Amino acid sequence: MKNNKTLLITGGCGFIGSNLVRSYLREGCRVINLDKLTYAGNRSSLADLEGDPNYMFVHGDICDAELIRGLFGKYRPEAVLHLAAESHVDRSIDSPEEFIQTNIVGTFRLLEAAKKHWKSLPEERKNSFRFLHVSTDEVYGSLGS
Repeated sequence: MKNNKTLLITGGCGFIGSNLVRSYLREGCRVINLDKLTYAGNRSSLADLEGDPNYMFVHGDICDAELIRGLFGKYRPEAVLHLAAESHVDRSIDSPEEFIQTNIVGTFRLLEAAKKHWKSLPEERKNSFRFLHVSTDEVYGSLGS
């Protein structure tokens, strides 16, 4: 089944991200996988996809506004699935600035680029454009008891 949608997935080399990339490729989507390849990303988990015309890997940081704008301009995605995050509590205690940069600044830059992209879309495409932010309690906070 081909649905021909183009998706921008951030953090696509992580455990959840790599499975999401594979799932959308099976559905016939074109996937742009943007990943910084930090401690959670493993490019080799998707090595068998290299050469697939519907899969593009981009090694980069969501904090890089110019890179993000370029990806939106070049690929014109119908949706963003934002999974990139710093998510280990122990690491947040040792290096809180990395968490602020990725989880707050990076997400903000991605949202700003997505908003600009959305505003440039024809009305019929605006209604179907989606931005999904998937993360953990380290980003959203705990659910409580």
